[in-house]
Amino acid sequence: MIPGRALHYVLKIGDRAKNIHFFKNILGMKVLRHEEFTEGCDAQCNGPYDNRWSKTMIGFGPESDFFVVELTYNYGVKSYELGNDFGGITIHDKDILSRAKNLNYEISKDGEREFLTSPDGYKFFIENAESTSPDKVTKVTLHCTNLKQSLEYWVGLLDMKILCQEDNSATLSYDEKQTSLELKEISDPLNRAKAYGRIAFAVPADIQPQIDEKIKANKGTILTPLISLDTPGKATVQVIILGDPDGHEICFVNEEGFSELSQVDPKSDESLEKYIKKDPFQ
Repeated sequence: MIPGRALHYVLKIGDRAKNIHFFKNILGMKVLRHEEFTEGCDAQCNGPYDNRWSKTMIGFGPESDFFVVELTYNYGVKSYELGNDFGGITIHDKDILSRAKNLNYEISKDGEREFLTSPDGYKFFIENAESTSPDKVTKVTLHCTNLKQSLEYWVGLLDMKILCQEDNSATLSYDEKQTSLELKEISDPLNRAKAYGRIAFAVPADIQPQIDEKIKANKGTILTPLISLDTPGKATVQVIILGDPDGHEICFVNEEGFSELSQVDPKSDESLEKYIKKDPFQ
């Protein structure tokens, strides 16, 4: 069994100022750490770009206990083409919708569900109630083209547990107390376009080679073989990046290194604001 812990989902953004306003002032999240890089990531954490970029981790609490969002900003890239791969993130909170109304931020509806759209077009579904778990981020939804095939991968190979299942969707998790993953089948071909993201989980370091062997044995896709990634002045982590049957990217990072790397940086908000002021959008 894979003892995984859900960590974050990566979103590419085109305007840091607008996004920080949305995530901080509308959703109520906090900047947890901010990192600047002079060249592209060996594991394509910033996508297929070999340029200067930044990573901002933002959420309702520290990465040790909360599922957060990783905002990836590539210098010089103002926007990304959206596909239909990302279904949205569900948040349980009683104050978000009222904040949105007070700040004249548009609230949309999908049936009975209310959602907010980030500056880059990503959907955040808001349940106007307190979460039953410590984290307010309760679910990440990804679209798939064949639910049965996807479950064979995520459950059969990656050892996730099915929490509930319907005809065209299933909700999975490594632990029901964590943020869950919803796989939702769509009839259209899946298009990940340019804005495609990545979901990340932490596992003990000795589990990563086992994942590698298991995926190879089942002829699965390994996008980035087990590799070490450095962050200037911080801990080095080991990651392996997989691709599911629809091409969704999955990162397994070693818990030991990530726990050290992901400590909250109290100066991160100030650092981010300094760089935002230099952005050409301002």
